[in-house]
Amino acid sequence: MASNQKQKSPAASETMDILMEMSRLLNTGLDEETMAVCLRLCENGINPEALAEVIKELRRESANVKANESGNTT
Repeated sequence: MASNQKQKSPAASETMDILMEMSRLLNTGLDEETMAVCLRLCENGINPEALAEVIKELRRESANVKANESGNTT
């Protein structure tokens, strides 16, 4: 991803920095790569609210899987 950083325009880099700071302030837990994917999806017409719901659902399912795995190993 370091080569992608060099290829970004200063405006795009600043925008990503701002989005990452907002993400941290809101405690989204999204890393820079995930944020970049979400941004590209939104730029390509994906509804941001629907994307947020999908991310929340994936996190719930992941937590359920982890809980089931830890419950089965006890």
